[in-house]
Amino acid sequence: MTDERAADLAAIQTVLAASYEAWEAGDAEAMVADYTVDATAILPGSLRDGREAVRANMARSFAGPLKSTSTWNRTLGVRFLGRDAAIVVNESGILFGGASEAPEDRKVYATWVLEKREERWLIAAYHNSPVHVPAH
Repeated sequence: MTDERAADLAAIQTVLAASYEAWEAGDAEAMVADYTVDATAILPGSLRDGREAVRANMARSFAGPLKSTSTWNRTLGVRFLGRDAAIVVNESGILFGGASEAPEDRKVYATWVLEKREERWLIAAYHNSPVHVPAH
C-alpha cells in the first residue's frame, strides 16, 4: 500500500470512528458532521435522502428507541475506487443495555461509500441489510 493510500485509509477509519462515537453519545449533529450534503442512507424499508434527513431521523431515534445505545462494528474490507472514492464493508449491530457484541439475529452487513472532497473524506452513502434474512 502506498503512503498516500495508507493516509487515506487512516482518514477513512477516523471518519467512521467519529460516526460510531457520535452514535454512542446520542449526538445526531456530530454523527452527520462527515456526511456530504447530498448523502443517502438506506436501511431496510427506509430511504433517508440528504444529510439533514439522516440527522433528523437519528435525532428522533436517539431520543426514542436508540437512546443510550452504541454500536459494534467490524471492518470486512476497504476498496478504493480511483483516487477520490472508497467503499467500506463492515458487519455491525446496535448494542442495547451495555452489551459488548450484537446478537447474531441483529447484525447487519453495511456498505459505506466515501468520497474525498477538497482533501477531506466524507460519507456519501450508507446502506445496510440484515446478516440473517428471516425465512418466510
